[in-house]
Amino acid sequence: MVEHLRLHWRDDLSMEALLGLRDELDDMLGRIRSTRHISSPIFKCPECGHIGRGADPHVSVRATILALGRFSVTAREPSRALEKAWSAYRKTMGLDPYGHAAISEPAGLPGCAHADAHEPGTA
Repeated sequence: MVEHLRLHWRDDLSMEALLGLRDELDDMLGRIRSTRHISSPIFKCPECGHIGRGADPHVSVRATILALGRFSVTAREPSRALEKAWSAYRKTMGLDPYGHAAISEPAGLPGCAHADAHEPGTA
């Protein structure tokens, strides 16, 4: 994934292209986890006791930006400036951490977020 980031990174990459690069890295993470049969850990909900797999991980735009500095694809200062630019762009465009249109959540969800996901026979 780091090599893919190095090969496709350019200093003049637009925000839309950065979102596309994030999508590529996210797809790559999914393929790696699938081909290596890596599944999410099992958790027990402290609210209701439901036991089930956690959500699959995804690559956020910020993680992509932080990887640029961490793996020396860019210097730390340009990656920090890009992080600030992403934050402003995200707020302006109303995007979630993954670069998709943010979906507003209902205020004050009662109980567990997975309450509707219970299957018969599970706690």
